[in-house]
Amino acid sequence: MKGTIPAGTRTEQEAATWVRGMFGRVAPRYDLANHLLSFNIDRHWRAHTVRRVRRILDDPAARVLDMCCGTGDLVLALEKARGAAVLGSDFCHPMLVAAGQKIVRQHKCSPLFEGDALHLPLPDASLDLITVAFGFRNLANYEAGLREMRRVLKPGGTAAILEFSQPPNPAFAALYNFYSRHILPLIGGALSGNRDAYTYLPESVRKFPTAVQLVEEMRRAGFAEASYEYLTGGIVALHLGQ
Repeated sequence: MKGTIPAGTRTEQEAATWVRGMFGRVAPRYDLANHLLSFNIDRHWRAHTVRRVRRILDDPAARVLDMCCGTGDLVLALEKARGAAVLGSDFCHPMLVAAGQKIVRQHKCSPLFEGDALHLPLPDASLDLITVAFGFRNLANYEAGLREMRRVLKPGGTAAILEFSQPPNPAFAALYNFYSRHILPLIGGALSGNRDAYTYLPESVRKFPTAVQLVEEMRRAGFAEASYEYLTGGIVALHLGQ
């Protein structure tokens, strides 16, 4: 398997089913847990991503999709920056319900649709920008996910993958790994009522490719000028490919 491997799963289908169910269970308190566990720095990471793709957002003709949109935080940030709607997709229905409610509350208009990131219901070469924030590592097959992003992007289109990473500084990495493996499951489990989810999440980060490896995979999937930058000491990395 070339993707996420939750405990007890053996195939890509089993992994996808487990991930969908897990996110469905934590959806009601997902935002609260994320903001508290990241000390609200997750808002900065999304804002930085928006700034890095602002050139595309400023084009009124550009078609933009936030894939694995979850509860819609990046969809809203992209729409606010653009002043116009973007698309949002996810394969977990409860997450989309939460995102839709948030969009209505904030008087925004971005449409959402339910779809698997490995089989997007979109034609070839139909998008100018795809973003994905903290969802890519949950795909059952990373290579297939990159190929699908490449398929639906126009020539010259951009993929922006914001994802957790491994800090390059050994001392900081040890401190972060202790927090993510011992503290995060306790707090996340208490807030969400689902400790399994917040045990899986740090494990999924630990098993995820490094920023260098993901950029190499992006190039193999057909992206040119693939690059990455670390944020917050390397806890997170933003990967860009054209």
